[in-house]
Amino acid sequence: MTTQEVANQLVKLCREGKNDQAIDELYADNVVSREPKGSPMELTEGKAAVKDKTLRWEESVQEIHSATCSEPLVADNHFSIVMYIDATYKEHGRIKMSEIAVYEVKDGKIVADEFFYRMG
Repeated sequence: MTTQEVANQLVKLCREGKNDQAIDELYADNVVSREPKGSPMELTEGKAAVKDKTLRWEESVQEIHSATCSEPLVADNHFSIVMYIDATYKEHGRIKMSEIAVYEVKDGKIVADEFFYRMG
């Protein structure tokens, strides 16, 4: 898959709420995932660990009121999307937030992602 094809498929699956399928299909086994500095999940390495991180996030959510993402912006082997979510979290209440996600693609798989959002 080209970077554009990976980006389009990720956006499609995210909009359908199929995060696990996106990881299974699009992520490399040795993926590196980064969250903002100071986050409890600041660095996650490996597809299994990324799936676990996603599961822990899903378990922290009481209700998702809305969630979507932008069209991808592609440059060479990188792409970015903006993600929007309005959710009620079990420990933090209702939060509306947006984040920029940047992905690196190699050999048709996502080998790195990094998320940028305001903490706190």
